[in-house]
Amino acid sequence: MQHLPKILLVLYIILFSILAIEPYDRATWLVENIPVLIAVGILVVWHRSFLFSGTAYILMWTFLSYHTIGGHWSFERVPFAYGNQLLSSLGLDFILPEGRNNFDRVGHFFVGVFAYPIVEFLVRSSLVANRFVAFLFAIFAIGFWAASYEIIEMYYAVIEGGTSGSLFLGSQGDIWDAQKDMLLDMCGAVLFGFLAIITVPKDHKN
Repeated sequence: MQHLPKILLVLYIILFSILAIEPYDRATWLVENIPVLIAVGILVVWHRSFLFSGTAYILMWTFLSYHTIGGHWSFERVPFAYGNQLLSSLGLDFILPEGRNNFDRVGHFFVGVFAYPIVEFLVRSSLVANRFVAFLFAIFAIGFWAASYEIIEMYYAVIEGGTSGSLFLGSQGDIWDAQKDMLLDMCGAVLFGFLAIITVPKDHKN
């Protein structure tokens, strides 16, 4: 299990390198991948002092890879027809409407995977009094990031304008896009945070 982070890092580097070739819009690709690369860098450095569980690393790798795929095509242009058909069958038309590429909405839900490593770190490091406090902290942390990212999108879209600004904003004509994205971020955080508080033992060893 100790080698899993290195394996996932190599797989991510391969994926990133492939998707860095001729993205749909280079400026959009750059701004979409900056936060991802920062997160990868932090995990690489942090690996020296704290080793997350295999579950946490796989969850984080899944989201980072998903986001990198979105950055290559821009989220509203990712080939996702089959996924959209499956999502439309859920009947959640307000959040996942037909006629819209919901690849980004799924991505926002999976932002919540980071609640798992947050809870795991707090519990295993004994930094909080109990698991419920760790759960709440993870929810608030994800909520703060969700709101901050929407503000960053707005700022970039206003300053950059044009195709790149529109692609990065990714609202696809939905005036409630930011609110729906934040809702899905929080829903994902609740799910994965709850998963963490019931599965991560305090004395967990990798």
